Amino acid sequence: MISGNQVIAQSFAQNQLKYVFGIVGVPVIELGYAFQAQGMEYYGFRNEQGASYACGAIGYLTRLPAICLVVSGPGLVHALAGAANAQINGWPMVIVAGSSENGQQSYGAFQECDQWNIVKPYIKFGAKITNLRQAPILIEKAIRQSCVGRPGVTYIEVSGDLLRSNIPENELIKVPTFTLEQIPKSMADSKNIDQAIQQLKNAKRPLVIIGKGAGISLSENQVIKFIEQTKLPFLPTPMGKGVVPDSNNLNVSAARSTALGEADVILLIGARLNWILHFGLPPRFNDDCQFIQIDNYPEEFNNNRRTTTLFGDISLVVEQLQKSFGNWQFNNKQWIDKLYEKRTKNTLINQQLMNDKELPLEYYSAFGIIKQYLPKDCVYVGEGANTMDVGRTIIEHDIPRRKLDSGTFGTMGIGLPFAIASKLVFRDKQVFAILGDSAFGFSGFEFETSTRYNLPLVIIIINNNGIFVGVDELSQKNNEKPVTALNPNSRYEKLCESFGGKGFLVETHDQLQTAMKEVLNNPQQSYIINVRINPYGQKKPQEHAWLTQSKL
Repeated sequence: MISGNQVIAQSFAQNQLKYVFGIVGVPVIELGYAFQAQGMEYYGFRNEQGASYACGAIGYLTRLPAICLVVSGPGLVHALAGAANAQINGWPMVIVAGSSENGQQSYGAFQECDQWNIVKPYIKFGAKITNLRQAPILIEKAIRQSCVGRPGVTYIEVSGDLLRSNIPENELIKVPTFTLEQIPKSMADSKNIDQAIQQLKNAKRPLVIIGKGAGISLSENQVIKFIEQTKLPFLPTPMGKGVVPDSNNLNVSAARSTALGEADVILLIGARLNWILHFGLPPRFNDDCQFIQIDNYPEEFNNNRRTTTLFGDISLVVEQLQKSFGNWQFNNKQWIDKLYEKRTKNTLINQQLMNDKELPLEYYSAFGIIKQYLPKDCVYVGEGANTMDVGRTIIEHDIPRRKLDSGTFGTMGIGLPFAIASKLVFRDKQVFAILGDSAFGFSGFEFETSTRYNLPLVIIIINNNGIFVGVDELSQKNNEKPVTALNPNSRYEKLCESFGGKGFLVETHDQLQTAMKEVLNNPQQSYIINVRINPYGQKKPQEHAWLTQSKL
């Protein structure tokens, strides 16, 4: 005989899943132990929200889902934030939720609620297990569905009485194991490939935009070869950084506004025309610009702008393009020179801002010092408003999947959970979470989670005492409390010390340099560096307002 808890855990383990994040309670405590008995790694978080965010990051970094284990009712509700985030970003994840007993439906049972209708908007497949015999089938399907097509979130629900019940093991339905190699891959229609080739060859001002879809598809080798062969200028989206090294001379990120606004043909590689790319619409884009889009999700094509559709696996489709181009290379020196001139100008402005020696520290002067010390192979998690935006423009990446941030959903609260997930995947690399002080507040107590499991992290808080704009101590004494204000005297670094790490309070350039040097010399130590900056500091003036209103 085998228990329901054992059936569930065994069914997941035999499909190569490794990580379980969550918070246990009735009725899933024994299920947590059962996962551990199967050799799976369980990590208990302080809030289901953090656990669910970490699951999404594991899905992005490994292409296999992690399990978010939650109790019924409120536990599931807390996990919806991470479910929505993973679903919108296209990352695999499986929620396993307990539920109240089958015989107590509508009685007002403990944490009873209509879980299916609560979770339904945020998943691509879900099932409630009502018979242990069928559990292996439903669990394999949940894992497979989370990975195929556009990856996303799936849901398994099981009641407390079913978890406690028993079944003869030989009565379980045998199901073949799922592996990533089973995911079907296709190439694009050859007619569309030919059309895309002609569009790019005829372009006077072409541009390639590389999105995070190119990262999760592990297509960096094909994309690098394509860029180097065709000599087409490119820029990455924030989480597309590193697919082609930022140090590649064809990277025109520092000329982003010019590149987007004047390009006449744009090739999207795993990128979507959503708010991150201003919907592909004027005034940020040329009204006559032609778009070519590579994606494995057909519903994404022709979204906001008409596109030449290259439906298929990114690696295979990019290879199709590369082979079809032959020895052709882009050689419009006028376009390249214009982009390089703008890049040089903006890079110089950023460098001047980073070289600022005045006090208090500003965003750019703080990031200028941090940039000098970040290891090339580290993982960088960025979160916050100005903190994330400035960091994206300053910190360069030459390795794919080492830059994580708030992503398509613009989610706050991902900082510590993403950092924990990243450390699990990249055990021998340092993980830096560079967060605004407001962002740190969403998930800061998960620092205890990281120290409990001996996962050393470096948390750098860019502390401006507020959201976007803070207040100084004098304003606080005068009882000025704008809606963006936070406490200007918060000693966030003390939290680190209470859990066995080391904290730094930084107010000068020299103090930040000292802290960064120690961090690099002690990679097994956990740190929080509280960097106080000018509460009224801002990003440099932009050519366009953030979230520019497009001409719909």
